[in-house]
Amino acid sequence: MYKKYKIGYTSGVFDLFHIGHLNILKRAKEQCEYLIVGVSTDELAKKLKGRVPIIPYEQRIQIVENIKCVDKVIKENDVDKYKAWKALHYEVLFKGSDAAQKACYKEYERQLKNEGVDVIYFPYTEGISSSEIKKTWSEVKNESR
Repeated sequence: MYKKYKIGYTSGVFDLFHIGHLNILKRAKEQCEYLIVGVSTDELAKKLKGRVPIIPYEQRIQIVENIKCVDKVIKENDVDKYKAWKALHYEVLFKGSDAAQKACYKEYERQLKNEGVDVIYFPYTEGISSSEIKKTWSEVKNESR
């Protein structure tokens, strides 16, 4: 099967791993021969989202490492995708469509385009997110009191 890209990269917190996470990883692997996935540290996740993930980094990285479409997993200490490119030299960056309108991704697109790197956004999986799972769980806990 022909794959357009040799090396692809995506990253995320991957807290409460769900079908949306799996969809991005599977779609990314369909387009590249070698998929590198950055998993955000607990410290970075707290900085980004204002809270520490429910699942600790050491467990989240083990989960992602054991997904068959993932070739390599790295620790993500910094969200800068251009810095990641300098270290990894990937040919394509994959993200969910929810990132497409963020100013930082517009800047990454500009920087990466100058290096010949494509940015591909996959449709967001509707109806599922770690934030929604946490919210639902909190509501269920409060109802049972």
